[in-house]
Amino acid sequence: MDEIVSEFLVESSEGLDQLDQDFVELEKNPGDKALLANIFRCIHTIKGTCGFLGFSKLESVTHVGENLLSRLRDGELSLTPEITSALLAMVDAVRSIMGHIEESEGEGDTDYGPLVERLSALTRGEAAPPAEAEAEDAQADNKPEADSKGDESSDPEAESQPAAPSPAAPAPEKSSEAGEERQSKSLSEGSIRVDVGLLDKLMNLVGELVLARNQVLQYTNTAADNGLNATTQRLNLITTELQESVMKTRMQPIGNVWSKFPRVVRDLSMSFGKKVEVEMEGKETELDKTIIEAIKDPLTHIVRNAVDHGMETPEAREAEGKPAQGTLHLRAFHEGGQVNIEISDDGRGVDAQKVLAKALQRGLVTQEQAARMTERSILNLIFFPGFSTAEKVTNVSGRGVGMDVVRSNIEKIGGTVDIQSQLGRGTTLRIKIPLTLAIVPALIVRTAGDRFALPQVNLLELVRLEGETARKGIEYVRGAPVHRLRGQLLPLVYLNRTLGLPDAPPRAEDEEEEINIVVLQADERVFGLVVDEILDTEEIVVKPLGKQLKTVDAFAGATIMGDGAVALILDVLGLSNRAGLAVVSRRVAEAEAEGMAAAGEEKQTMLLFQAGENRRVAIPLSDVARLEEFDAQIIERAGSTEVVQYRGHIMPLVRLSEVLGRHSLPQEGETLHVVVYKNGAGSVGLIVDKILDIVDEQIAVHRTRGRSGIVGSAVIQEKVTDVLDVKLAIDSSGIDLFEHPAKHTEELRA
Repeated sequence: MDEIVSEFLVESSEGLDQLDQDFVELEKNPGDKALLANIFRCIHTIKGTCGFLGFSKLESVTHVGENLLSRLRDGELSLTPEITSALLAMVDAVRSIMGHIEESEGEGDTDYGPLVERLSALTRGEAAPPAEAEAEDAQADNKPEADSKGDESSDPEAESQPAAPSPAAPAPEKSSEAGEERQSKSLSEGSIRVDVGLLDKLMNLVGELVLARNQVLQYTNTAADNGLNATTQRLNLITTELQESVMKTRMQPIGNVWSKFPRVVRDLSMSFGKKVEVEMEGKETELDKTIIEAIKDPLTHIVRNAVDHGMETPEAREAEGKPAQGTLHLRAFHEGGQVNIEISDDGRGVDAQKVLAKALQRGLVTQEQAARMTERSILNLIFFPGFSTAEKVTNVSGRGVGMDVVRSNIEKIGGTVDIQSQLGRGTTLRIKIPLTLAIVPALIVRTAGDRFALPQVNLLELVRLEGETARKGIEYVRGAPVHRLRGQLLPLVYLNRTLGLPDAPPRAEDEEEEINIVVLQADERVFGLVVDEILDTEEIVVKPLGKQLKTVDAFAGATIMGDGAVALILDVLGLSNRAGLAVVSRRVAEAEAEGMAAAGEEKQTMLLFQAGENRRVAIPLSDVARLEEFDAQIIERAGSTEVVQYRGHIMPLVRLSEVLGRHSLPQEGETLHVVVYKNGAGSVGLIVDKILDIVDEQIAVHRTRGRSGIVGSAVIQEKVTDVLDVKLAIDSSGIDLFEHPAKHTEELRA
C-alpha cells in the first residue's frame, strides 16, 4: 500500500478512537467549546486529506459531518441525543470505509446516501425521516465496529429500532468484517508515535554505551582471559546492532523534504511566466532527522534560485532550440558513508565571465588573482557573502543574501557544496552531507602528547615521509612550508604550531626521522596537516563543547576515548582559517607561477603507462580522476560497449591498446589496470597494460598528424613516449560522451 495512504489511515484511526471518547464527554458537557473544536478539527483534517487522495465516498460522508459540526461549533444548533447518534454513525461509517481502503484500496460497495441525507437534515435543523434513520442503522449494523455489543449499546436508536432486512448474505459480510478488523488492528499496532525528545535521549544513552564499549574493548585487548574476551566481543556485537537500530528510528526519507518542492516550483513558475517540471530520484534515501531539519532551508533556497535565475521563459528556450518546459532534477543517493544530493536544471547556466566581472567590481578578488582562477574557482564565488549576478531584485533573489548562508549551513553539519555549470545547458549543485551527527567515523592523531579526532569526511589521504625523503620533502615557498605531492605544491599546516602546543622533542641520533601528513580538504582548499603520530580510525560519539569554548573556531566538539580521556574533535575549516591557509595558498600559487615563467618551459606532471608491447604513453595527470584495478570477471556489456558498475554509475570501458592499434599484453591474474577519466557528468575507464610512473618534467611535445588520439611524442625519462589526448582517444573509440555528457549513461541505464 502506498506509504502516504498508510500514514493517513494510521493518523485517522488514532483520531477516530479519540472521537469516540470526545463525543461521550461532549454529551455530558454540551457547552464545552474546546472539545467541540477538537472534534471539528479532526473531521476537517480527515476530509481534506481524503479529498487529496481521491476517496470521494469518504469525503462526502465527512463533508456533511463537518457542516453539522460547524453549526454546533458556531452555536447555531444545540447538541441533542439524535445529533450525537448521527455523528457517531458518521464515525462508524468513516472507520468502515477506512477498513475497506486498507484491505482492498477501495472504499467498498456500501451506500451511505441515507446517512448523508440524515446528517444534512440535522444540519438544516430538521428531524431525519424514520425510514432513513432505520436504513442507516441497518447499514451501521453491517459495519465492523457496530458488530460489537459495546457500540450498539452506545447508540440509543440502534437499541430501540430493529435492523431492516439486508439483501446481502450475513455470513460473508461478517467474515469480511472480521478480516477488516484484523487488518485495522495490524495497521494500528504496526506503528507507534514517539516523541523526538525521547529519541534524542535514547540516542544519547546509546552514545554513552558506545563509549563504555570502547573502554571495555581497550581494556580486554591486553587481557589474557578468553572468557572475558568472548563476553566483550558479544557486548561489542550487541552494542553495534543496538546503535544501528536506534539510528534507524531517527532516519527519515529525504522525500519528506522534497515533497513540498513541486508546489514551490509550480507557484514560482506561474509567478515568473515559466514552465518547469520537477523530477525526483532517490526519494527513499534516508538521513538522520537532525540532518533533515538542517538541510530543509538550504535546499529550498537552491530550488527557488534554480527557477528564478536558472530557467528561461518558454519563448527564450524555444529560441535556443530547447523544449518550452524546463526540467529541475533532484537526485539523492548514499556513497561512502555520506548522502549525495544533486540539484540540476537544464536552464541557461552560469556565465563564469559575468561572475568574475561582478567579483572584480565588488573587490572580492584582484586582477592578479582573477588571472590565475580556474572556472571552478570562479563559479564558487557565488558563495561569497553579498554576491549576486541578478539584474533586478525580486521577492525571491537578487539581494545577495542566500548562497553564502546555504554553504555555511551545510558546512555546519560537516557537509560540502560544489557547483558545476555549462553556459546554455544548465547548472548542477552537488551537496555531500553525513548520515548522522551523533556518531561519526574519525581518524585519531596525536600531537604534543594530546590526541585529536579528525572527521573522515574531510580526509583525502595519508602521507608518511621517512629518512632522506623526510629531510628533503619539506620545502619553503616565501616562508610557507609545502610538500610536492605528485607534482603539485601542497601547503602544510603544523597542528602544534596552529594550536600553540609545544614542538615534539628532538629525536635521538640513531632514530630515523619521519613526518606524518594528513591530507585534508576544507571547502575548495586542499592542505596537509602535519601531526606527530597517526593512531587509528574509530567511531566516536560527538559531544558539544561548553559555551566557554563555543568561540574557538578550531574545534567542532569533543569525544571520550576508550581509556576515558577526552579528545577534541578538530574543525577542519576552522583550523585552515586559523592557520591563514588562504594567504599561504595564494603565496604558493604566485611563487609556482613565477617559477614556471622563469623556467621558460613549463613543467608538466604526467602519468606514464604501457599500451601494447614496448609502447609508452603519457597523459597529463590533471586528466586522471583515479587509478583503479578491476577483476576482469566484473566486466559486463551494454550493447557493444564493455562497462563496469562503478560508484553508483555505469562506466564504459575503452581498451586503449585496441584504440591505438596495438595488441594488449597478457594481464596477470586477470586484473585490469584502469585509468578513470571524468568529464562533466560522465566517466570513462581506460584499460591500459601497465602503470609505469608519475613524473614531473619539462616536456617538449613534437606534434604529429597521428590518429586515434596521439597528438605527438616527447622524451620522458630519456625514452620516446607518445602523448595522448584523452578526449580524442575516447572519441575514436565511438563513445559519444563529450557531445552529450549524460546521453551515454542514460542509454546504458535504459
